Amino acid sequence: MGFSFSFEPLIPWPWVWALAALFALVVCIGALRGVKGWPLRILSAAFILLALLTPMTNQEDRDPLSNIIFVVADKTASQSVSDRPAQIEAALARLAQEIGTLDGFEIREVVVENDLSARDDGSFVLGALSKAAAEVAQARIGGAIIITDGRIHDADVLGEFPAPVHVLRTGRAADWDKRLVLINAPSFAIVDEEIKLRLRIDEQGAVPSTQRGEAVLSIDIDGENYGTFPLPTNRELELPIKLAHGGVNVIQFNVHPEEGEVTHRNNSAVLSINGVRDRLRVLLVSGEPHSGERTWRNLLKSDSAVDLVHFTILRPPEKLDGVPVSELSLIAFPVRQLFLEKIEEFDLIIFDRYKRRGMLSAQYLRNVVQYVKNGGAVLVASGESFAGAESLFRTDLAEIIPARPTARVIERGFHPMISSLGQRHPVTQDLERFAPPKITDDDTPSWGRWFRLIEAEPLRGDVVMTGAEGKPLLLLDRIEEGRVALLLSDHAWLWSRGFEGGGPQLELLRRLAHWAMKEPDLEEERLSARSDGNQITITRRSVLDSPRDLQVQNPDGSLRALEMQEHSPGQWIAQFEGTENGLYRLYDGDQEAVIALGPTLPREFEQTLADGVMLKPLRRVTGGGEIGLEEVPSPDLRIVRAGRVAAGEQWLGLVDRQSYVTLAVRQAPVFPAWFYLIMAAGFAILGWWIEGRRRNLSTS
Repeated sequence: MGFSFSFEPLIPWPWVWALAALFALVVCIGALRGVKGWPLRILSAAFILLALLTPMTNQEDRDPLSNIIFVVADKTASQSVSDRPAQIEAALARLAQEIGTLDGFEIREVVVENDLSARDDGSFVLGALSKAAAEVAQARIGGAIIITDGRIHDADVLGEFPAPVHVLRTGRAADWDKRLVLINAPSFAIVDEEIKLRLRIDEQGAVPSTQRGEAVLSIDIDGENYGTFPLPTNRELELPIKLAHGGVNVIQFNVHPEEGEVTHRNNSAVLSINGVRDRLRVLLVSGEPHSGERTWRNLLKSDSAVDLVHFTILRPPEKLDGVPVSELSLIAFPVRQLFLEKIEEFDLIIFDRYKRRGMLSAQYLRNVVQYVKNGGAVLVASGESFAGAESLFRTDLAEIIPARPTARVIERGFHPMISSLGQRHPVTQDLERFAPPKITDDDTPSWGRWFRLIEAEPLRGDVVMTGAEGKPLLLLDRIEEGRVALLLSDHAWLWSRGFEGGGPQLELLRRLAHWAMKEPDLEEERLSARSDGNQITITRRSVLDSPRDLQVQNPDGSLRALEMQEHSPGQWIAQFEGTENGLYRLYDGDQEAVIALGPTLPREFEQTLADGVMLKPLRRVTGGGEIGLEEVPSPDLRIVRAGRVAAGEQWLGLVDRQSYVTLAVRQAPVFPAWFYLIMAAGFAILGWWIEGRRRNLSTS
């Protein structure tokens, strides 16, 4: 219940002031003329004015409201390290118990967590407090207590706050950490050319003397170890790296974890660099002019990134026409330079209908074999000579050619068919999409026929296409570090000429060439992942009937198993929702991949040691205090008046705002109307009586 006074004037306020001025003027004139009753006239005028103002008493029926104390629990990723989760839970339990015992106080708990959909997330503690405070009346807020490590990213968001804001700081004084910082991260780099990455390994906190000054860094590129290096800490370093292939190269950096670190989450970083070849060097050797020779040349010359060296053998050694070489319009075949001195400079060597004619000696062909074993690529597009005595299979190249010719050449029309293995192989998978529209409903492909097939017995490798009588048409094989492709027909050019509707000849030859040059998108066995928000989609490509079980390692080190569903032949897909930002490692047998959800190194782990300096300006403005939970696990809570000191070394103050809701208001006059009439008339009559008596006395 509450009492107050108010005025309910009978006339407008300006008239009241005018009347008061008139009364004052009359009284002043009387006083100046020496009228003895002027004080009584003042009292009479005052009661007349009070009667006009009508003073009222207000009696309120009030319902007191509790004071709201916001307890903000920072449960972002940086608060998940060490024993901070236990500190948070213990502090929450103690605050709930102590505030619950205070009469007229209630607790509002606000939990702040990371938003995985954000591309660069952080600790937005004050934003959460501001939003919660906007939902209640400001007059009810008695204070706020933030349980945090102090590493927040919205220190200037809150603005004004009507009560003290206190900080309970988590963490330990002995905490220490090492973190990896990538200073430059190029998006593109040239394959086989050295790039220099700048990085730094920072030491934070009380690092033990035995572990100070040095760290061990390991680097993996596409899951394979590139090297391990001992590096000094707290210094900017340049690290030379070469990319081995075109396309996306995933480079993973790992600082070896050390016992005692607050967290190992900031010891790793992943960098995706798109490898581009400065120039792809291709050597095309045509054994003789033929209709399909132009097809290979057009394909390779259409790519501006390809340097093509093309030689066509127009005059073999056995042709004795008496014309000197110096008088020929074309240069002589530089065999020694190409196959001995500069063979390692080529990314791909194509033998197009080449046959053994003495142009390449056994030593040069052995160089080609060694070139493939060292990581080179050879594509043999055979003609009918491949089945005869002049076949390349009857040279040292037989060591790398994946099929043995039977000497039979099938010369009749057939539709090239994709084998069951070829349906899963990236070189021939979905090749029908690039073919002309299909007219019939049978299993016959929509592309045109070929009319020559060199029969051969597969020795190794993968048969991805078949021809007449189901015989192998296209074989792909790996020889140690290199690759070999064998096309057992020279009629692919019929597709480019549009015969019987043509076919996807350019797409097939392009895939063959890029597979041979180790394009990552055409790898038979590949594990990859992409993210959309916090949804991660994993794609497993394999020529096997089914992939192995997929294991996912979360950023916190825990493992989960995922079941993959077949999406199309040779392609399996699995999806899951990431629960936290950071690096996810994927394992499927001998295939590995990594993907970063959110930033590779979240802002949460840039600074991991607890420090309340960012909240100091807010505490100074609101009068709040800061207490470390390590030193004072259970600070006292005291009720203080607004504007008074609200914090001490071991206690925090909460303000009693004494807010309420008015249920009803009853008004009554302070005095009845007749009282003002009697008082005003009485003082006026008394004044006149005194003045009249004085005049009588002066007359007598």
